[in-house]
Amino acid sequence: MPARIVQVQDIPRTKSGKLVELAVRDTVHGWPVKNIEALANPEALGHFAGRAELQG
Repeated sequence: MPARIVQVQDIPRTKSGKLVELAVRDTVHGWPVKNIEALANPEALGHFAGRAELQG
């Protein structure tokens, strides 16, 4: 069960279409994302960076 649910415009996915939850977690915590070149849409991580409602 997620602690919070927020609406975003896009969710990062791999080039094969799988959701990339670990990259979102790393972005939320301000950690570097490993293997970002495997993402089809790395710009989607920007929707999760620095969001106050995800901190805590």
